[in-house]
Amino acid sequence: MGKTLAEKILSVKSNTDARSGDIVIAQVDLVFLQDTTGPLTVRQFQAAGFKKPAASLKAVLFFDHAAPSPAREMADDHAFLRQFAAESGSQAVAVGEGVCHQIVAESLARPGDLVIGADSHTVMAGGLGAFACGMGSTDVAVALGLGKTWLRVPESVRIKLSGRFPAQVYAKDLILHLIGHLGADGATYKSLEFGGDGLADMAIPERLTVANMAIEAGAKAGLFPSDGATADYLAANGRADDYQPLAPDADATYERTIPVGLGQLEPVVARPHTVDNIVPARELKGMKIQQVFIGTCTNGRLEDIAIAAGILKGKRVNHGTRLLVAPASRGILLSALRAGHIQTLVEAGAILLPPGCGPCLGLHQGVLGAGESCLSTANRNFKGRMGHPDAFVYLGSPATAAATALTGEITDPREVI
Repeated sequence: MGKTLAEKILSVKSNTDARSGDIVIAQVDLVFLQDTTGPLTVRQFQAAGFKKPAASLKAVLFFDHAAPSPAREMADDHAFLRQFAAESGSQAVAVGEGVCHQIVAESLARPGDLVIGADSHTVMAGGLGAFACGMGSTDVAVALGLGKTWLRVPESVRIKLSGRFPAQVYAKDLILHLIGHLGADGATYKSLEFGGDGLADMAIPERLTVANMAIEAGAKAGLFPSDGATADYLAANGRADDYQPLAPDADATYERTIPVGLGQLEPVVARPHTVDNIVPARELKGMKIQQVFIGTCTNGRLEDIAIAAGILKGKRVNHGTRLLVAPASRGILLSALRAGHIQTLVEAGAILLPPGCGPCLGLHQGVLGAGESCLSTANRNFKGRMGHPDAFVYLGSPATAAATALTGEITDPREVI
């Protein structure tokens, strides 16, 4: 009997014939922390009596969620994490380098790896063919100290993609559509595994967007095969040797298969206050927006910034709308500068933020006020997510975000092209 991607990876990492439903003890390749959940993880690590991370894994600390620090309490947490990194021999990725999940994709995760992070969107590395999942601070602390963790091998749901995206429809529209179909808990502790001929034209940045939001349907992992697109991406980032092909077996058993025709999709938006509250963008025409945010681990990549710049080139942002742009990494910022995209966006009225999470989680650099609405390219729109509990967050693609910034109201990007 064949195996799914999840079963294949966890079989190798546990040195067992792992099948869905099995409990396995698996070797971990990468554990990473970030600056909001990281301090608790380190304290749990120390309370358990650990001194240094297991030698069998790579341990990395990121400063991205509140960076540069917006308050003295966060500054103290940053100092605490820097001291731990120095004493434990862990790698520390400095303020301004970018969002942890983006750096993991660019520099750290490999096809077939088991990646554990103290952040729910760790699942994004599944776009490269890694089994990646977020865990609570205690579980992450134990994995960091022992170099292994226990997992229940998830059942897999196959998402069979066919066709190609129409104009102004993107990977963000795909994953929002799928979450709307499944519901916020429709894939709880499942592995969403993407396949079909629709993958042929889906580059790694798009796959990362989709994998990133698998957790918003409750999934344990969002997995893509490792193929030619993966090899190209790793080579472009100087990591050609990290490539290995990885695909599910043809006779793998799935809990169910969901077909998605990419050609039938249209720009969609998630309305407050749940990610599965999906409607076509065209149905929200007239909804006034005070802030637009383009960035985050979901849609802060070069391709996303280029899409927004293409829509806004030679135009000006609506006078009643703030446009914030945060590249997901320093490398993306530099590439966007060289390509002229940053100049285009700033000339259009955008406010450039440093690489990092920025206002995504409502800590700084764009906190909303009571009654304000934001169209964001982020992955969550929960009540109070971007600051004030009486604010409203809508989610959409970079194209929808740029079109909305241009008009000052939620806009289907096909209307402004």
